[in-house]
Amino acid sequence: MNISLDKEVARFYISSSQKSRVLTEDWVNREVFCPACGYNIRHYENNRPVADFYCSKCSEDYELKSKKDGIGNKIVDGAYRTMIERLQTNKNPNFFLLNYNLRSFEVLNLLVIPKHFFVPHIIEERKPLSQSARRAGWVGCNISLQNIPQTGKIYYIKDKQVESKEEVLRTWKKTLFLREEKETPAKGWVLDIMNCIDKLGKRRFNLEEVYFFKEFLGEKHPQNRHIKDKIRQQLQFLRDKGYLRFIARGEYELT
Repeated sequence: MNISLDKEVARFYISSSQKSRVLTEDWVNREVFCPACGYNIRHYENNRPVADFYCSKCSEDYELKSKKDGIGNKIVDGAYRTMIERLQTNKNPNFFLLNYNLRSFEVLNLLVIPKHFFVPHIIEERKPLSQSARRAGWVGCNISLQNIPQTGKIYYIKDKQVESKEEVLRTWKKTLFLREEKETPAKGWVLDIMNCIDKLGKRRFNLEEVYFFKEFLGEKHPQNRHIKDKIRQQLQFLRDKGYLRFIARGEYELT
């Protein structure tokens, strides 16, 4: 994968935002493969309200968000209500997040977030635009990246280092079981447990270490009065799906 942007494709554009859009979209169209099947993705010819790219082999859709000042913890997106409606109908695309440098004309970071990691609690509602704004009262949203588990952030390029195609495809397949979870609360529990495991910062851990997050999980799920039971249930679920490996009584390892 060549991380260089082709500056020639934007030579006739004056606007910085237009230059950035043309440069990054051209690069993705040339260099990026579908993380689901490995086939080359293509740019939609006409602007669509949701997706920018698609895979003609497996029909996955992708929306591209590009930033020149680092990936950060939040991504500014469109209308809050529209985003929530998309999540409820499961018509949201997968997200490419691209970080670039226009001084060196290089891609610094590129990751994809599979659509099955998008649930309402990672979408932050922004304040309505003021009455003096052209779209007074309009409410946008942010995508909170810090609420997405690490396995939901699949890097093609990280700090200019290119990941192997095999690893990208392997990581994508690892969490496909989440698409089977249609009920939002059920999926929310799974993602919360994944995030708790991430916070432990190690591959091997035990049940007591996950119990440490009991109060945190209780605050997020106040309707559940049996948090420890739920933790054990979710760990067993993740083990059955191959996300975790059972080592010994009360001990687990990330696969």
